[in-house]
Amino acid sequence: MAPCPPFRNICFGISDMSEGKLAVIVLAAGQGTRMKSAMPKVLHPVAGRPMVAHLLATVAELRPERVVVVVGPGMEAVSAAVAPHATVVQEERLGTGHAVGCAREPLGDFDGDVLVLYGDTPLIRVETLRRLLAERRAAPHPAVVVLGFVPAGGGEYGRLVIGRAGLEAIVEHRDATPEQRATLSLCNSGVMAIDGPRLFGLVDRLRNANAKGEYYLTDIVALARGDGLLCGWVDGEEEELLGINSRAELARAEAVAQSRLREAAMEGGATLVDPATVWFTHDTRVGRDVTIHPNVVFGPRVTVGDGVVINGFCHITEAVIEDGAIIGPFARLRPGAVIGAGAHIGNFVEVKKATVEAGAKVNHLTYVGDARVGAGANVGAGTITCNYDGFGKHFTDIGPGAFVGSNTSLVAPVSVGAGAVIGAGSVITKDVAPGALAVARGAQMELPGWAERFRAKRQAAKEARRKDGEGKD
Repeated sequence: MAPCPPFRNICFGISDMSEGKLAVIVLAAGQGTRMKSAMPKVLHPVAGRPMVAHLLATVAELRPERVVVVVGPGMEAVSAAVAPHATVVQEERLGTGHAVGCAREPLGDFDGDVLVLYGDTPLIRVETLRRLLAERRAAPHPAVVVLGFVPAGGGEYGRLVIGRAGLEAIVEHRDATPEQRATLSLCNSGVMAIDGPRLFGLVDRLRNANAKGEYYLTDIVALARGDGLLCGWVDGEEEELLGINSRAELARAEAVAQSRLREAAMEGGATLVDPATVWFTHDTRVGRDVTIHPNVVFGPRVTVGDGVVINGFCHITEAVIEDGAIIGPFARLRPGAVIGAGAHIGNFVEVKKATVEAGAKVNHLTYVGDARVGAGANVGAGTITCNYDGFGKHFTDIGPGAFVGSNTSLVAPVSVGAGAVIGAGSVITKDVAPGALAVARGAQMELPGWAERFRAKRQAAKEARRKDGEGKD
């Protein structure tokens, strides 16, 4: 097989831990040309996280001693994303067997089990990988165990050739005969568990005499059988083995991930009134007895306490909602929003980098940014905190129990003392003392009879224009 370039530890280095029982090779060098994107394929997000990060999070549950990610040239962004795991570069894309061979140096003389996984299959479950490893470790200790599946609609997958002694070979789709394609239903996912001490000895013997002129990792099965070694397989679900090579497949993976997240939320005690319209991120945390109405979108790093009600059409990102709060409908919680226990955030309210303390109410058409709304305070409709002066952001502090009248502008930096009242329509530019009333608006003026005189004057002018027009005719 063609040699690989020298090992380059683009990340922070491999672990100095003593050798354990498991190492993982993640193949992530694919260009993803069908994605038609400047971004490497494995960095496209599923449920708000790069697909390769999903896979590595699953792998972490297995507690491997070493993880090596194989990337392509110019994929420094992938190397950064998978840090601190070791990274090697497959300078020429000569097939999966060649890619695995590139991991030789960082794995060294590792003598445990080696899992080979793919960075574009983010949906694989840790339970499936544990079954794969259990088969490899159980007597009679097959040299190679392959994860197979039966696709619902066929597809251009390699086929597993099963005989009396177990797995005998894997035939790639392009090299399979019409009879093999028609009769062999068990397909190859590409995921394998391999006896580490034998891995590179098998890889070194791979040849590229096939339809694609590549070094297929799948050929190690036939090589192992030729050495008198046993090979095996376990069954997996097609859904979790979905490889993502196009935007359409990315959308299908997102649908699967969202379905799992919705199921997890409901199993944890949340009510989703219309589950298909609620969108989670991989790290959304939802408490018990939470009710989420239709068309709610969660961005990253959101925590929702117990007994919260989130009404429809809300968008929530990097926010904390404490027990018993009521949100929306049509509310937006932006990064840094902390909504206290029992607080109310109503329709068309936006909160950014602000704390709304327990029992406070911000119910209508309001912007609260870079601010604190104290416990039990009430902020009226149309109020805004004017936090930006064109150069920097400034803080507004509304004390506990304060009442801010409708259509008020609070020009930061400014504070409203505990229990103070702000008259509707005010523009507050100075601090308001606790318990005080502040009104800052133009004086109201009244002219008796002005409206009647105004209407008469306008009507007379209108009649004069009409008569002037008739005269011209």
